[in-house]
Amino acid sequence: MVDGEILEKIYQENLEENLIACLADIKKIGLDEAMNCYYQSKLSDKISRGLYGIQYLDYRVLAQILLDTEPELFAKQEEKTAAETPT
Repeated sequence: MVDGEILEKIYQENLEENLIACLADIKKIGLDEAMNCYYQSKLSDKISRGLYGIQYLDYRVLAQILLDTEPELFAKQEEKTAAETPT
């Protein structure tokens, strides 16, 4: 029988992968950029620590929560991308 903690860790890894891919798709950015934004967020910390059971929400809902509550993370990424793009 698989230990509950192992299952929880696998679930969280899959959740984060799906969430990052969803963010990349919504914002039309690369996976690496979406990953950087996600791991800098307060939401990633809450998910990691399992606060309020937030990790059990659907990844699409979590992506929208992140975009609504921490838009500055993506604004920074958009500014960086624009600065790197030749004109």
